Amino acid sequence: MIYGFIGTGTITEAMIHGLMASALSACSSVIVSPRNELVSSRLCAQYQQVTVGRSNQQVADSCDILVLAIRWQVAEEVLRDLVIPANTRIISVIAATDHQALGRWADVPVERIVRAIPLPFVAQCEGVTAIYPRDPVVSEFFDALGTAVCCDSKAEFDQLAVASALMGTYFGILDQVASWLQAKGMPKAKAQGYLKPLFASLGNFTHESEGVDFAGLRSDFSTKGGLNEQVFLDFDNGGGSRALLAALDNVLIKIQD
Repeated sequence: MIYGFIGTGTITEAMIHGLMASALSACSSVIVSPRNELVSSRLCAQYQQVTVGRSNQQVADSCDILVLAIRWQVAEEVLRDLVIPANTRIISVIAATDHQALGRWADVPVERIVRAIPLPFVAQCEGVTAIYPRDPVVSEFFDALGTAVCCDSKAEFDQLAVASALMGTYFGILDQVASWLQAKGMPKAKAQGYLKPLFASLGNFTHESEGVDFAGLRSDFSTKGGLNEQVFLDFDNGGGSRALLAALDNVLIKIQD
């Protein structure tokens, strides 16, 4: 299988690292667009299966699966200049750009396009990737890079896109806690050295907990009248939950515009 990538940024690099580390690497080759010379040359130096195309059109002409990984701001300009062969599968990881716009700009039926939301963790084959609509070949690709979650509707896909926008908030909370510890006199290295494994352990525990929902986990980790319960109640009563839900609604509105 030949994978072509138009757009050679952070997510493309992560997907290629994951692909080359996966079981698919033995029967796969990759051709990337020449736009980002630093990233493309780095990938070529690391993997013999990776080559750089002379142009976006050569990438499209040379692959079985074409991954569109360009910024949404330039997507229309790039796609209108492209002719995608009729037998090529198309995966779009372009943010906040729906099937109709992609199909119109690339002059292809929307049924040929599968949208996906890969996250940086696909580089370690640990990512969870939402895709829509269902496609067995695209599912196989993202399952090799971690886990593919197939959405049954555009609404479901958009909702998972909103959920994936919480990564910055997650790190923002950790930064706030680390800053609080530093303000109390703790060295930065010690604060971060404690928080990183603490929250990594929580993530691992959550991943391995079967049959327990998030409310159940919060209860399990919050002794009645204890400190964990107090922090959540103060957060919730102080408007934290309302602010979070309002932010999610705002992102969903932006995605659906």
